[in-house]
Amino acid sequence: MTSAREFAAIVVGAGHAGVEASLAIARCGFPVLVITLDEKVIARLSCNPAIGGLAKGHMVREIDALGGEIGCAIDATGIQFRMLNKAKGPAVWAPRAQADKKQYESYMLRALMAEKNLTLKQGEVTEILVRDGTCYGVRTKAGETFSGKHVILTTGTFLQGLIHIGEEHYPGGRSEEPPAIGLSDSLMRHGIELVRFKTGTPPRLHRASIRWDLTEEQKGDEPPPFFSHRTTHREVEQMSCWLTHTNSEVHEILRKNLTRSPLYAGRIVGIGPRYCPSIEDKIVKFADKERHQIYLEPEGRDTDEIYVNGFSTSLPKDVQDTALHKVRGLENAEILRFGYAIEYDAAPPTQQKHSLENKKIKNLFLAGQINCTSGYEEAAGQGLIAGINVVKKLRGEEEFTLARTQAYIGVMIDDLVTCGTNEPYRMFTSRAEFRLLLRQDNADMRLMRLGYEIGLVKNEEYQKFLERCERIKDDVKKLRTKRVGQDTAYQLIKKPEMSYKLLIEKGLHTSKLTENEKHFVETEIKYEGYISRQISDVKKFTKIEKRKIPQAICYDDLSNISREAREKLKKIKPESLGQAARIPGISSCDISLLAIYIEKAAKKNS
Repeated sequence: MTSAREFAAIVVGAGHAGVEASLAIARCGFPVLVITLDEKVIARLSCNPAIGGLAKGHMVREIDALGGEIGCAIDATGIQFRMLNKAKGPAVWAPRAQADKKQYESYMLRALMAEKNLTLKQGEVTEILVRDGTCYGVRTKAGETFSGKHVILTTGTFLQGLIHIGEEHYPGGRSEEPPAIGLSDSLMRHGIELVRFKTGTPPRLHRASIRWDLTEEQKGDEPPPFFSHRTTHREVEQMSCWLTHTNSEVHEILRKNLTRSPLYAGRIVGIGPRYCPSIEDKIVKFADKERHQIYLEPEGRDTDEIYVNGFSTSLPKDVQDTALHKVRGLENAEILRFGYAIEYDAAPPTQQKHSLENKKIKNLFLAGQINCTSGYEEAAGQGLIAGINVVKKLRGEEEFTLARTQAYIGVMIDDLVTCGTNEPYRMFTSRAEFRLLLRQDNADMRLMRLGYEIGLVKNEEYQKFLERCERIKDDVKKLRTKRVGQDTAYQLIKKPEMSYKLLIEKGLHTSKLTENEKHFVETEIKYEGYISRQISDVKKFTKIEKRKIPQAICYDDLSNISREAREKLKKIKPESLGQAARIPGISSCDISLLAIYIEKAAKKNS
């Protein structure tokens, strides 16, 4: 059966990438069809019940500034909020929140259902439809055909998903959910390369069976550090998380059973995330560590399930049971669900443009874990960028990309399409060269104007933002002119022993700013010299980034560059000299020769 209706876009999958992509397109006025295996399971927090964290919290605030939904969703359904890394510099401060998983899913489902331009359908897509190098629709397992001017694949861990628990293995996209079979074959037939990756999840325990008195309580921050600029106030009765540790007895049990682990027995061929290893991986790679942290995190207000953060595993059930009962506080713990590993297909991201459109197949976009990433936040950022670029194409406008100097989302996508990855990619603050400029507290200053111009940030929200900017500007002006002895109030804040709060407490300044705005002003003043230096570095970086490489360039004509450089340039097709310089294996000499070649070609054609 073929649907008579043609959609502006078809989004396959309704995880975090699918939600942000489809909402962006629908909210810009274009009809979008979302096809998912289960229409009641929207943006499921498949693994840890949390949003944000190091670098990830930065991306959530960036998504929010551009008009995305993830920040509002966690603010509305969070049960604990914390600002991480406050003992360190402001560049690495990062908001994180525990979510009520069921409420979070319900919120995202309501967000989709509220959009008049969005149609949600349950089904399994098994084939992309391509004609003359252009994707024009999809076909489902049931034989239904849907036409769309653009297709966005956000398949998560479902492509050929295979679950492992010890010696057991069976098809699955998530626990108790079927995998997507067939679509991988369709992609490969159309020349898209696929690889096999792996991720995992820990056991869940019954709340009442845990000896909480033997663990260390971790409370949330007051007031809660919300994510969205749209969240003005919310009363939250915060729930605690709890800390415990593994020990030598736990490690010995795990070591004795490594041969029963599918990871070490060779049954898992997929590559797992380096920075979120399983507990069996930890005791092998960090054999000198006497213990590892385990956070016990509630999965919601109305559930007894406790997530065992730090104990991801695919060991047999009996080993999980024995080892967990040797952890302090878990001696009598009841396991509600065992941990498992899952293998799935992903597409090396060097096959995508910065817009996330596929290089081989026009109008086909990939976003989320299919691009070899891990994490809800990474997926949401990609989904939003893919959705915005579909909108841009529909409007006949230039593609939308974020530079490394503008956002962590820009760093992530540039890393993926330029360098690729041989393991599930995770964002860290250390990946950003200009992280003092990309703080979590200035995401709206960096990006909200762009969100407004696209049409995802409402006029009322943008006016409030402009008013906020004006308040901050006026406050800084007062600080610069208010004299306190030999210094201005502005100069006083620069001193290590002085803070904005102390300035007010001493009666040296009055302010109408919110706490977040005060923090922003203090950071901008205290780090003014470092910020100025980074802005200067950005200008130098942007200069080489702006030197575009003609798409019609024939790299075989560059006989002086190395063979490795020539092969990688032909494969990745960088858009600028800056991008070319970041490709592993390409030397500065290769870049210089490429620059000379481009300059000569430009003069010849002028």
